[in-house]
Amino acid sequence: MAFIEQEEINRIRSSASIVDIISSYVPLTQRGKNYFGVCPFHEDHSPSMSVSDEKQIYKCFSCGATGNVFTFVENFLNISFAEAVSVVADKIGLSLSVKLTTKKETKFKEEHEAMDLALKFYQNNLNTEEGKQAIAYLKTRNLLEDTIKDFSIGLALDQNRLYKILSKKGYSDKLLEEIGLIQKGENGFYDLFQNRIMFPIHNLEGQVVGFTARCYLKEETPKYINTKETILFKKGNILFNYHRAKDAIRLLKEVVVVEGNMDAIRLYSVGIKNVVALMGTSITKEQVEIFRKLRSKIILMLDNDNAGEMATLAVGNLLEENQIPFQIVRLSGEKDPDSYIIKNGKEAMEDVIKNAISFIDFKLNYFKKNKNLNEATDLAEYLKEVIDGLKNTNDSILKEVTLQKLSNDYNISYAILKEQLGLTEKAVEQKKNKKQEQPKVVQNSYDKLCSKILFYMMNDKEFIRLYQTKLGVFPTKEHRLIANEIVYYLEKHKTINLADFITYAENMNLKEEIMTIIRNEKDLVLTEEGMLELLLIIRKKIKKEKINQLKSEMKEEYDINKKMALLEKITELKKENE
Repeated sequence: MAFIEQEEINRIRSSASIVDIISSYVPLTQRGKNYFGVCPFHEDHSPSMSVSDEKQIYKCFSCGATGNVFTFVENFLNISFAEAVSVVADKIGLSLSVKLTTKKETKFKEEHEAMDLALKFYQNNLNTEEGKQAIAYLKTRNLLEDTIKDFSIGLALDQNRLYKILSKKGYSDKLLEEIGLIQKGENGFYDLFQNRIMFPIHNLEGQVVGFTARCYLKEETPKYINTKETILFKKGNILFNYHRAKDAIRLLKEVVVVEGNMDAIRLYSVGIKNVVALMGTSITKEQVEIFRKLRSKIILMLDNDNAGEMATLAVGNLLEENQIPFQIVRLSGEKDPDSYIIKNGKEAMEDVIKNAISFIDFKLNYFKKNKNLNEATDLAEYLKEVIDGLKNTNDSILKEVTLQKLSNDYNISYAILKEQLGLTEKAVEQKKNKKQEQPKVVQNSYDKLCSKILFYMMNDKEFIRLYQTKLGVFPTKEHRLIANEIVYYLEKHKTINLADFITYAENMNLKEEIMTIIRNEKDLVLTEEGMLELLLIIRKKIKKEKINQLKSEMKEEYDINKKMALLEKITELKKENE
């Protein structure tokens, strides 16, 4: 989180109406005291998200999403918490007193500075005499001067010049090796990238974290060299061009996903700005989560070769399993989007995007490969593959249309196809249920009682006072830690409410535990009598456990006087409990 004082964050939060802010993104309708809208954090078809103007929090009764105005903006726009604070402040006409600086930036400040210097060095090299040949090569690839500048394309020279410059500026060999700029050989350290055109790779926040380097003087193997996995560069957490494309994606509610960096550069340079690249044919769960948060339809357009086709099936299956809306584009005549645009132009590319097909239509064609559908065994295998391909879709109309089409095209009984689909879906459901039956942490009755008390405490300082006078301390560490944070918050700010405490929790190691309590206790009616009853139950439980402990000690004790003393303590505790 940014280094913004809690008091300032609270001031912004209390000045903003959560109803006004959320309704600027999602339509809300008032029902009684609360407002309701379609939840943007899952596939929601009827309003299941409640927004409380009184408590200044929101809660989805379906997926459990909850929080205050900042967490909504953070998750809706897929931005950092600090950026969300800035967005809310801007919407209500307040300005932040400090420039945002994230912990991430502070932690790797020197590493990012070295990467920025490397980028500037590579860019400057293009403007030297030695860079003329590289510029000529880029022109043969139809990359104009504006595109070269927009994407900060540069040139790595030989003779370890980058290493020498960065060393003179005080950067250690260890740091430069850790971020993937140099490598150690028999004669010491040397520049990892030499005599190659450099395409910088940025993280989601727009910081340079790595490079793709292409040979240009002669064809070498490998043609491309990428930065290895480093403390800054985690390939699976990145989508190339995301930081440039995110605004266009949010505006259009659509993202074109391609395979290679050059494909993304080409589409972006001709004006198709909502494009990102996977930097390969595979997709990670982290990238899937990025797409989920974008809440935009994906146009999946991978290379027009066997590898691209297989990847389309694999990536499509993963997107479908995660219920992310998407369509498929399979280019014809050219290997990739880059060459397709060069040959056919922007309008032709826009046309193929508009005419993207459904995933099931792609699979209907894909499963025909290497099959003779006039042969009974091949046809049976084809039909099974198509039916299996329908298992993850929730679109009942699409299922119906597909089964009817298969029945008509291949003269197969619709009833048999429907039965087979039912068996397939049943198997999927059983598998899903089996996963859910895996061992997990179950909250026992004692945990639930403690969670309710903690929820009370997050909402009003009077409940904190009751906790301090009637209980004082939780016997379990996890509840004690949260209670201590609540008490500390009250001591520092002299007041407490749930919306502000959610903000405070953003910067804590206990954030997930606190948000779980809030999600679980959403419907709890807060009264002094209810709090006292909960505290009494916990006190009795603690004393009962103490009685059992003393009884165990009595069994082990042989001294009659000590036995009598333990018995007196047990009797006293029993009276108190009664």
